[in-house]
Amino acid sequence: MPSLVTRMTARNTGESHRASSPLELLFDLVFVVAIAQVAAQLAHSIAEGHALETLGPYLMVFFAIWWAWMNFTWFASAYDTDDVPYRMAVLVQMAGVLILAAGVPTAFAGEGFGAVTVGYLVMRVGLVALWIRAGVQHPEGRATAFRYAAAISVVQALWIARLALPDGGPWWLFVVIAVLDLSVPLWAERTGSTAWHPHHIAERYGLFTIIVLGESVLASTVGVQEALAETGLSAELIVVALAGLVLLFVLWWLYFSEPAGDGLERRRDLSFVWGYGHYVVFAALAAVGAGLEVAVQTVGGEAHAEPQAVAFAVAIPVAIVLVMIWAVHAPIVDRVVINPVAIVAAAVLVVLAPLATPALGIAGAIVAIVAVLVALLAFTLARPGARVSTR
Repeated sequence: MPSLVTRMTARNTGESHRASSPLELLFDLVFVVAIAQVAAQLAHSIAEGHALETLGPYLMVFFAIWWAWMNFTWFASAYDTDDVPYRMAVLVQMAGVLILAAGVPTAFAGEGFGAVTVGYLVMRVGLVALWIRAGVQHPEGRATAFRYAAAISVVQALWIARLALPDGGPWWLFVVIAVLDLSVPLWAERTGSTAWHPHHIAERYGLFTIIVLGESVLASTVGVQEALAETGLSAELIVVALAGLVLLFVLWWLYFSEPAGDGLERRRDLSFVWGYGHYVVFAALAAVGAGLEVAVQTVGGEAHAEPQAVAFAVAIPVAIVLVMIWAVHAPIVDRVVINPVAIVAAAVLVVLAPLATPALGIAGAIVAIVAVLVALLAFTLARPGARVSTR
């Protein structure tokens, strides 16, 4: 049982065997709902041929999900007391995630970001309460904690004020406020770095990567179910389903080949580059799942999207993930496990694969994408000093 109240002090950055707590795992589980909602909406847009029109809402909503998760994750790495008040504050943030998830369909339908913003507000209230508590109970980190609490509150007021504008205001206003939100840690940490644990952070990001990959598996499964109900089992459906599973498996393997924990321990000063860059990694991984779902639906006759467009909906986010795996790890490690030249070559070949869709069909195009990924993995494993995983 947790303590009723424990003084909130900074955790030891060199603590051995630091792992995600059961509360953090439950917190992640709630985000599964939000990511599933976003991925489902994107898949529907791809199937209807409106992917580009909904790309903006997708990136906006995913930003709210990722940023709220990221802020709590780094706070918990530094100040996890796991007492009753701490758990109640986390519960508030979990409630905010569910409110946000409920507002995803209306945001994609162009009916406003009201529910998404309210959910985001609830999450931020819980986080601000934690930062205030840290500032009160941990004198050494007081200046940084109070900076976080004040800046988050100010930026949140801007998000709320945005709702008063017609249609939430112009798109660039969202970008401006998002940049201000991203600037909060950069400003707050100038008084002193919080005591986050490098290997704990690497594990937390790895777990979120698995969550997003899991959503992709779920999306593909839903597509298979709908295709089976529409036309029954077919060879093309089997090929796409199996190829999609291999694709996700290889992406998992490649991501966890890079020693992020060791790199963060050596280069704490570059943690922002690594942490912020994962927004693109996570958003692209979720988009892969949406593309695979539509691919399965299309070969099963459930969706009637243009085949080449569907193949590109899979290929483009896969290529982005490949490039970003290198981009986020290269600054913090002495030598990346995956050769950057091989990464670029694989990304180019993946993007070109959909051009063969008229001749090979969707199944053939996805198999070609998977073949490139498998070749990249084989090349990586054959390199001297290659490691399977260090997380």
